[in-house]
Amino acid sequence: MNSVQTWWEILTLHSHNTRMVVLTTALLGAGSGVIGSLLLLRKRSLMGDVLSHATLPGIVAAFALLSTAGLAAKQWFPLLVGATLSGLAGVGVMVAIRRTTRLRDDVAMGIVLSVFFGIGVAMLQMVRDLPDAAGLSSFIYGKTASIISFDLVGISIVAVLVLSVVLLLGKELVLLCFDDGFAAAQGWPVAMLDFLLLGLVTLMTVAGLQSVGLVLIIAFLIIPAAAARFWTGRVGTMMAVAAIIGALSGWAGASASAALPDAPAGAVIVLAAAAIFAISLIGGPRGVWCRQRELSRLKDRVGRQHLLRSIFEILEDAGPPTANRPVSLDDLLEQRSWSPRELRRLLRRARRHGSTEPCGNGGFVLLSEAGFGEASRITRNHRLWEIYLIRHADIAPSHVDRDADMVEHILGPEMVRQLERELDPVLPLPPNPHAR
Repeated sequence: MNSVQTWWEILTLHSHNTRMVVLTTALLGAGSGVIGSLLLLRKRSLMGDVLSHATLPGIVAAFALLSTAGLAAKQWFPLLVGATLSGLAGVGVMVAIRRTTRLRDDVAMGIVLSVFFGIGVAMLQMVRDLPDAAGLSSFIYGKTASIISFDLVGISIVAVLVLSVVLLLGKELVLLCFDDGFAAAQGWPVAMLDFLLLGLVTLMTVAGLQSVGLVLIIAFLIIPAAAARFWTGRVGTMMAVAAIIGALSGWAGASASAALPDAPAGAVIVLAAAAIFAISLIGGPRGVWCRQRELSRLKDRVGRQHLLRSIFEILEDAGPPTANRPVSLDDLLEQRSWSPRELRRLLRRARRHGSTEPCGNGGFVLLSEAGFGEASRITRNHRLWEIYLIRHADIAPSHVDRDADMVEHILGPEMVRQLERELDPVLPLPPNPHAR
C-alpha cells in the first residue's frame, strides 16, 4: 500500500520538489520537441549533439575564471553564459566550414563536435585540482533531482521564447528547412534564418544542461521529433505532437526517477522518450505496422488488377469481349511470369473479392459480372496510360507497357476523366497495342 501511495503522490505532484522537477523537465521536453522538429526537417538532427559537446569548453572556462577570481565557482548563471558563448562559437565555426568549403553538414558537425569536446575534456583535466571542480560533472550528467524554482523560471522563459519565435517565423523557418535554395531565390535572408534556428537550439541546449546534462539533452532534441514523425505528415501537427511527447517523456521520466531513488533522472527521462518512440515506430499511423499493412494491401490490389487485366486481354485476343467466357489457367501462365503457386494465390484473393466465380473445370477461371466490368475498366485505364506515355512522355512503344504497369494503379476517377478529355478516344475501349 505504501508503494502505491508513493506512486500516487508522485503522479499527482503532491511534493513541492517533485512539482519543480516534473514541471521543469516537461517544459524542457515541450520546447525541445518543437525546435527538434525543425532540426529534423532541416536534416540536422545531430546539431543538438554538436552544441551540447561544444558547451563544455565554455563551462570549464567560466568555472576557471570564477575560481581564479575567488568567486563562488558553482554559480549557475556565469557557467551557463560560458556554455552559451561556447555553443555559439561552435555554431559559428560549423557555419563557416559549411559556407567556405565544399564539406557537407555532417562533416562540419563531426569536426566541431570532436574538436570542441576534446578541448573541453583537456580543460576539465587542467582544473580538476581547483575547489569544487567535481561539481562540473553535474553539467555533463545533469542533476534533475536538485532543480529549484529558479531553474523552472529560467527554462520557462527559454521555452516561451523559443515557442514565440517559432510561432512568429514558423512559415519562414519551415521554408528554410524544406528548400533553402528556393527561400534564397525568393529573397529571404537564409543565412540569418539559419543562424536564428541554431541560436534557438543553443538556448534550448543550454537550458537543459541543469536538468538532463549536456550528453542526454541530445535525446531530448531528437527522440520526440522523430517519434512525432510517425504520427502525422503535417509540419504544424508534428511540432505539437513532438511537444506533447517531449513533455510526456519529461513527466514520466522525472516521476519514475522520484519513485525509484537509485535511478538517475536524466537516464530515466531518455528511456521514457525511447519507449514512446518505440510505440510510435510500431503503432503510429505512419509506423512500421501500418505501412506494412498498406504495402500488403497495395500488393494485393496490384496483383488482382494484373490478373483481371490478363484475363480480359485473353478474352480480347479470342475476339471482341462482349461475352464472358472461361479462361484457361495455362493461358494465364503464358500471359504473365507467374508461378503456378502465385497464380493460385491471386485467384483465391480475386474470389474473396468477388471478382471471379467458380468454374466447373478446375483448369479454367471465369470472371463474375462485377469482375468483368472491373477488368474492362482496368484494361481501359492501362491503355490510356500507354497512349499518354507515348504521346506526352516520349516513351518508346516497346517499353510503354512496363512503365504503364508501374503507374497505372494510382489512377483516380478524376485523372481518368482528364486523360479521356485529352486523348478523346473514339472507341469505348482503346485498342490493345500488344494484340497478337
